[in-house]
Amino acid sequence: MRHTVLLAALTAIAFPAAAQARAPRTRDQMKASYEAHKGDFDYLLGDWEFTSVSHEFGPGHGVWSAVRLAEGAQILDEYRVVGDSGQTWYVTNTLRVYNGMQDRWDLVSTETGTGLQNMGTAQRVGTEMHIEQRFGVGTPTPSLWRIRYYDVRPDRFSWTGDRSTDDGRTWVAGYLTIEAHRIGPPRSLGPLTAARK
Repeated sequence: MRHTVLLAALTAIAFPAAAQARAPRTRDQMKASYEAHKGDFDYLLGDWEFTSVSHEFGPGHGVWSAVRLAEGAQILDEYRVVGDSGQTWYVTNTLRVYNGMQDRWDLVSTETGTGLQNMGTAQRVGTEMHIEQRFGVGTPTPSLWRIRYYDVRPDRFSWTGDRSTDDGRTWVAGYLTIEAHRIGPPRSLGPLTAARK
């Protein structure tokens, strides 16, 4: 009897999840999505200075640079919080790659010594970019973030991040806010190797 009840409960949980699974996308659908979204993060390309306000650390500032990689919709950026003397307090690199199969951007960020654990996804919503990403994976203080880039202009953008330390049950709204101002033009990184004849 217990097995029957358990099986019924698992079936009730599994079937709605399976019903929500997305059907495989066709090559034409993936190509159309890629063409529509390959430039979603173009606004981030170039060099920026930013000021920030952290719920935990208070006011801060730093530099942020992003380049397009040589092949396709792939952006690599470096976000660096610096002190008044230019010393680095925190740095992370993020690879942002458009995923035509899922019609979204996939992200992975690095922090020293933690490998490739801080994964997330992003989608354009109107004129904004929305990200959900985990940070501090494998550390004593992992967190889930909901990030929003908004008021995006050629020379500036605003950023706000809500943070949860209980897997999304509760949130601290505006845990970190950023105002970024352009200091360098958009740029790309060419191929690391050249094809030989």
